[in-house]
Amino acid sequence: MTALLIVLLAGVAAGALNSVGGGGSFVAFPALVAIGVSAVTANAATTVALLPGGLASLWVYRHDLRPLPSTSIRALTTTSVVGGALGAGLLLLLPSESFDAVVPWLLAFATFVLAFGRRITSALRTRVAGRPAIVAGQLLLSLYGGYFGGASGLMMVAFWSVAASVDPGRLNPLRQAQMAAIYLTAGAVFLVASDVLTEWPKVLVMLSGAIIGGYGGASIGRRLSTSVLRAIVVTSAAAMTVGYFVIAS
Repeated sequence: MTALLIVLLAGVAAGALNSVGGGGSFVAFPALVAIGVSAVTANAATTVALLPGGLASLWVYRHDLRPLPSTSIRALTTTSVVGGALGAGLLLLLPSESFDAVVPWLLAFATFVLAFGRRITSALRTRVAGRPAIVAGQLLLSLYGGYFGGASGLMMVAFWSVAASVDPGRLNPLRQAQMAAIYLTAGAVFLVASDVLTEWPKVLVMLSGAIIGGYGGASIGRRLSTSVLRAIVVTSAAAMTVGYFVIAS
C-alpha cells in the first residue's frame, strides 16, 4: 500500500508538471525505480501511465491550440507518431544494461537543457529555420521522446521558438498535442511488445493520478506566468536527477 501511495502521488505530480510545462517523467520514472521496477519497464510504464493525463491536459488547452507559422499541426503530428514508435522500438531492441547505464546521463542532459535552454536557443537562432529543419528536428525529438522522454516536450518548445520564431509562451498547447502523439504510439508499442503489463497495478494507479494532476494542473497552468512554470519544472528536474544518480549508485 505504501508503494501504491507513492506511485499515486508521483502520478498526480507528474501529470500536473506535464500540463504546465513538462518534466513529469522526472517524478514518475524515479518513483517507479525507487519501489523496485526495472529501469526499462519503469520507462515503458511511465509512458503508458502519463498518456491519459496528457490527453486530459490537451482537452483543457484544446481552444488554445495553434500551428507553427511554417508547419501544419498535421505534419508535426505525423512526424511525432513515427518518431515515437521508432524510439519505443529502440528502447526494446537495445540491451536493458545499455538503458540502465545511459539513463542518469539522459536525465542530466535533459536537466541541462531545461536550465540553459534559452542560451542554447539563442546560439542556434541563426542556424535553424524553415519547415524542413522543423520536421527533421521534430523527428529526432520524437525518437528521443519514445525512447526516454525526459524533457522532450520542453526541448520541443525551445526548438520551435528558434526554428519558427514563435514566442515560447504560446506553445504549451501544441507541446501537449505532440507529446500525446508520441506517447500514444510509444505506449501502444510498449503494451504489445514489453512486459509493462506485469506491473499493471502500479501503472493503473499512476495513470489515475496523472489524469487528476493533468486536468487540474492544466486548469491552474493557464493562469501562471511562464517564469513561475519554468522555475517549478527546473527545480523538480534537478532534484530528481540528483536522486536518480543516488539510486543508480
